[in-house]
Amino acid sequence: MGKLCMSISAKGLSITGIDDRRYWNHIPTEESRFSSVAYLQQIWWFEVDGEVEFPFPPGTYSLFFRLHLGRASKRFGRRVCNTEHVHGWDVKPARFQLWTSDGQYVTSQCLLKGPGKWRYYHAGDFVVEDGNASTKIKFSMTQIDCTHTKGGLCLDSVLVYPSEFRKVKAFLNNS
Repeated sequence: MGKLCMSISAKGLSITGIDDRRYWNHIPTEESRFSSVAYLQQIWWFEVDGEVEFPFPPGTYSLFFRLHLGRASKRFGRRVCNTEHVHGWDVKPARFQLWTSDGQYVTSQCLLKGPGKWRYYHAGDFVVEDGNASTKIKFSMTQIDCTHTKGGLCLDSVLVYPSEFRKVKAFLNNS
């Protein structure tokens, strides 16, 4: 049976503070399949939530957030990355969570790293047994410790794809 891959843009996610330009901006970029990313300048409370309901074919799926520390742009035809606003991600870990309509729950946390490169952060895996029914998944990324600010983060998208392809993402994170 076939497998399914899905990508949800930053504009399809619920981002705390996204409407306040002091904190967030949608910036155009050629580095996203959606032509823009959500860029965080600085905030105390970081929370991104999303959900999707879809009749996934049976199998095991992985969910990843595609993130970039720093703001990439082009100067004289070359890619440059401004890391001026990158801060706070090495103080406390970001927390990733994933829930499914049939009761599966996964949580993980890690420090964000690697300024200047797009990275895929694994939120968790879920299993679909019945391909005839819709499965609702909810997911989040938070860093709500208000003892420090954090900033300089580009949020591109959330990806859902068969877990057997995880080795491909591991390769991409290291290239």
